Amino acid sequence: MDENKFRCPKCQREQAEQLECQACGLIFSRYNHFQQKQKEEEEILRAGQPLQRKKMNNFLHAALLICITAAVTYYFSRGKTESGRPGPDTAKTQIVETIQPRIPDATPSLQPTKPAKVSDAPAPMMGSPLEHARNATVSIETPWGVGSGFFVKENYVVTNKHVVEADKNELAEFSHKVRAGREIIRLEQEKIKNMSRQRDRLPDGPDKRQLGLLINMSEEQIAKNLPHLEQAEERLQKMERPLQPGDIKIIMADGSDTTANYLTISPNQDLALISLYSSVKSFLLSPGTNMVMRQGDKVYTIGSPVGLRHTVTSGVFSGYRKMESDGTIFLQTDAAINPGNSGGPLIDEKGIVHGVNTMILKDTEGIGFAIPIEKVYEEFHLTR
Repeated sequence: MDENKFRCPKCQREQAEQLECQACGLIFSRYNHFQQKQKEEEEILRAGQPLQRKKMNNFLHAALLICITAAVTYYFSRGKTESGRPGPDTAKTQIVETIQPRIPDATPSLQPTKPAKVSDAPAPMMGSPLEHARNATVSIETPWGVGSGFFVKENYVVTNKHVVEADKNELAEFSHKVRAGREIIRLEQEKIKNMSRQRDRLPDGPDKRQLGLLINMSEEQIAKNLPHLEQAEERLQKMERPLQPGDIKIIMADGSDTTANYLTISPNQDLALISLYSSVKSFLLSPGTNMVMRQGDKVYTIGSPVGLRHTVTSGVFSGYRKMESDGTIFLQTDAAINPGNSGGPLIDEKGIVHGVNTMILKDTEGIGFAIPIEKVYEEFHLTR
């Protein structure tokens, strides 16, 4: 090539060097400027690889923080919506008592119905025996859950033991979760402080702004999480101290509420008796000594399943079931017994109470059990 000639870098045409290529129109000065800029960017990129890795580590840390805090938020917020008890999701978090009923061709475990959250509901109307029974049924709230109960006397409400007494294993697991949640948040707050110091050392620019955004995201996640953790810690404090009658809130059919005056726990049955200062006229009558239920008799359950106060479900009496382990007798029914029904009454069409709803067969539908009402009078020495 002639030394006086110049080859166009785009089309390779030779010509005397001028401002632009006579063949393709490439402006040589712009092309040279572009090449120089690209070279400088490549050098910056090679020099900034450690910083990019650092930025990626910061991003991964923030993503991990978001996942952890979201998990903690889910755990502490679900305890009340799913089961009425705080505890690892959901869980659940169930009270399980394994006993073997005498049921042909099956020996599944029995599971007490779980308490459930209570929501507001209109007061029932007076009138029929069923409505009278609804008026005698109450919702029961404790620091660890919600269940049902009913008046057996003017000043006495009967319910399940597992409604008013925290399960020890469940309490230990919940305590571990709460303390672990507090430690996770403490560690994340320390990491945010370290990130803030790192940001302060950076010069003004995109790296500093990006790290600031990551810090803000982490702080927002912790701020959302703290209220759930603090509520769980408050519940845990109440659960760990000895139960006081004043911790038990009784919600009447008309929406009014009161607290327990005295609490008696049965040592033999899943039963508890609560005495109140106030009295009511709508208490349930027990059957006479000659009133024996027959298979197929119509029955009803009343309670607060999944927060729906004074819900009535119907079914039939399926039979008497004797436990092989200890000889305990239960009333079996196909009337729906759901979380929140624990402690509610099992009544007949005349509004007479025959049992205290207490458990269902795990992983089944339409197989529920109630403690015979006679056991209430025997355990607490009540007169009919």
